[in-house]
Amino acid sequence: MKKYLKNFGVLMFALVMTGCSNDDGVSTENPLDKDTVTLDSEANLFTWNAMNLWYFWQADVTQLDDSVNDIRSDFYTYLNSYADPEDLIENSLRFSEDRFTFYNPEYSTLVDAQQGVFTSNGLEYGLARFADNNDVYGYVRYIIPNSNAAGADIARGEIFTHVDGVQLNLDNYQELLFGSNANYTLGMADLNASGVQAVEVRSTDVALNGKEVALTEEAGLNENPIFIHTVIEQGSSKIGYLMYNGFTRNYDTELNDVFGEFKSQGVTDLVLDLRYNSGGSVNSARYLSSMIYGTNTNELFLKQRWNSKIQSQLSASFLEDYFADMVSTEAGSVPLNTLNLSRVYVLTTRSSASASELIINGLDPYIDVIQIGGTTRGKNEFSITLVDNPDNSYIYSESTRNDINPRVSWAIQPLTGRNENSVGFSDYTAGFDPEIPQPEVVDNLGILGDPSEPLLARAIQEITGISARAIPVEGMEIDIISSSSMQYPTRDNMYLDVESLKLKN
Repeated sequence: MKKYLKNFGVLMFALVMTGCSNDDGVSTENPLDKDTVTLDSEANLFTWNAMNLWYFWQADVTQLDDSVNDIRSDFYTYLNSYADPEDLIENSLRFSEDRFTFYNPEYSTLVDAQQGVFTSNGLEYGLARFADNNDVYGYVRYIIPNSNAAGADIARGEIFTHVDGVQLNLDNYQELLFGSNANYTLGMADLNASGVQAVEVRSTDVALNGKEVALTEEAGLNENPIFIHTVIEQGSSKIGYLMYNGFTRNYDTELNDVFGEFKSQGVTDLVLDLRYNSGGSVNSARYLSSMIYGTNTNELFLKQRWNSKIQSQLSASFLEDYFADMVSTEAGSVPLNTLNLSRVYVLTTRSSASASELIINGLDPYIDVIQIGGTTRGKNEFSITLVDNPDNSYIYSESTRNDINPRVSWAIQPLTGRNENSVGFSDYTAGFDPEIPQPEVVDNLGILGDPSEPLLARAIQEITGISARAIPVEGMEIDIISSSSMQYPTRDNMYLDVESLKLKN
C-alpha cells in the first residue's frame, strides 16, 4: 500500500543527483565557470530545480536536461531571461502534451484551497458560448451554503449575460468575472426569448430581464464537498444519492459517516453525482472507491508511474495503492464503512475530472461502472505541491512550512506522474464517454437531488426499469467553455497526499 505520510508515516529514500553539490542542485565548483552572473530570481531557480527533479516529462523537455545547469553563468543567464516562474514554465519548461500544470504566486492560497478554503462569492456556474457569435452567457449550477451568494436572490438554472453592464464575450469574461474586482453585478436574462424551440443556444434566445444581482467575494470560504446525500426509495430499491463536488481530505471522515448512514438504511444501489467534481486528493478517491466496492486490502486500486529519476527509486509497494479498510483521522484511524456494491451509477459532465475519473478507472476492473451524462475531462496525471524547500525535496509539508525559503512564496503544481488501474489502463486523455448519454440542457437543469432532475431520473430509470417523471432527451445543449471552479487555485487537480519523500541530493 502507498505510504501516505498523513496516514502511515514518512517514507525515506535516496536519489543521487548527478552533478549536484549544494542544496539548490547547482554545482558551484565548475572549472568551466569563467564569468560571474548574478541570479535575479530565486523563484526561477526553485522552479527549474523542482521541475528538473519531479516533472513527468522531464526527459522530453530540452531545457530541463541536467546539462542545462553545468555552467552556472550560462544557467543563471537563462533563468534571468524569464520574468517569473509563470513566464519560465509557459515559455520554456511546459511539455507540449501538458494541459494541467499550474502555479500560484502564494503557496498559502493553493494549500488552503486544497483544504476547501478559498476566496469566493459562493456562486458556482458554468460559462458557455452562444452558437451564433462569440458572446458568452453563464448559467448557475449551485450555491455554496453560508456564502455571499447564499444570501442573494439567485438560484440554480438562472442565466446571466452581463457583468457591470458589459456583455460577456470570449475576450472579456476572464477579466470581468475572474479579474481583480472582488465586487460585481450580474445582469440576469431570460432564456428562449425568441420563442423558437432549439437544440443550441443562440444570442437571440436570451434577453435581459432587468434583474441584477450584486455579489462580493469573501476570503476564507469553506466548501463542504458533500453537497447532497439522501436515500430515494423506488419500489424495492433503496437508492443512495451522493452529490460530491471535490475530493477534499478534510472531509474524509464525514464522507465515511455518510456511507455509514447509507449502510444502516439498507441502500441497495448508489448514484454518485460527480458532474461538477473537478478532482482533488488521490487518497480521498481511494477511500470513496473502497466505500463503494469493499475493504479488500489485497486488491489493487491503482499503480503510479513517475519520471525515470523518481520511478527507479521507488519500490513496488510504494507505487501501488490498494483498497482501504480504515480511514485516517487526526485522532487515529476508524473502520471504513462500505456498501460492497457490484455496480455504481456515476453522473458526469465535461467538468468531471482527475480524481473523479480515477474513481471510474479504478473501479472498472472490479464492478460495473455505469456512467450517465457527458464525456469527462480526460485528466489522467497526478501532481504534488512544490515550494522552495530543497531540504524536503521541494515538497510542501505543513510540518516543514517554516523551512520554506522566506524570499520565495511561489508554489508550483506540476504533473508528476500517471495513475494506472489494476490492469494497467491509463489512456483516457480524451475522457470517459458515458454508456448512457444524457447531456445537461440549459432550459431544464432541474433541482439537484430531486428524483425528477434529468440525470438522476435517468439513473433511477436504469436501476428500477421504471420510467421516472418525464426525462428530456432533447433541449438546449450547453457549449461550455469554462466554469467558476476552473478558476480556483486547485483547478482540475489530482494531487497526492504526500508531505515528504525525503531525497538525498
